[in-house]
Amino acid sequence: MPEQPRYVPRMAAEPPQEDLPYGRWAERLAAEFMAAIAQIEADDDLGEPDEITWYPDRSWHGYTYVPATCHTSSGFELLGYVRFRAAGEDREPEEFSAIAYYTDDLAEENPDWHLDLCDEEIGTWRGVGGRPAKMTLVWGRPLVAGGQFVAGELAGVLVDACPLVSERFTLIAPDELQGDLLDVVLYDGKGQELAREALHDPEDADTDA
Repeated sequence: MPEQPRYVPRMAAEPPQEDLPYGRWAERLAAEFMAAIAQIEADDDLGEPDEITWYPDRSWHGYTYVPATCHTSSGFELLGYVRFRAAGEDREPEEFSAIAYYTDDLAEENPDWHLDLCDEEIGTWRGVGGRPAKMTLVWGRPLVAGGQFVAGELAGVLVDACPLVSERFTLIAPDELQGDLLDVVLYDGKGQELAREALHDPEDADTDA
């Protein structure tokens, strides 16, 4: 077998296991997310949160992540995730935690966007020589029609994928590994690329690792 040019984690996270949250489960997650929102320190008046939009669950390193977004009455967007462990044979959720932050950079005000992306670093993966990759939770929605699934690609290598669920997706993928940055790519059912967005501006990313 030829030597691999680079070690990189691929498909490290479990695929989505559940439907998008609804009913009592959505209420349980919403309570955690709203508690995180209440801890946001903002100079702006964020206003009142609207209905929460949930994204497909992904599990990695013992935790399940359920991302969320919601708009506010003051024109901001709140975003973040709820995290928990699934314990025992029945996989009962426990050890809940959540993070939330806000932005005024909205898809509705950026007609040139093809994908509406949110991201948060959730861990580190060490490669050759201890060089780290940032394991990153990425969630969002396409802004162009016809997509079937979204992939994360690092230096042309497929590192994660997620089918669209109600026009939403979640990835857990390595980013910023040895100078390479994650691309998020929308494909149609025939594997044709419809849209591609870099997760970061190369000038803003830490690519020295």
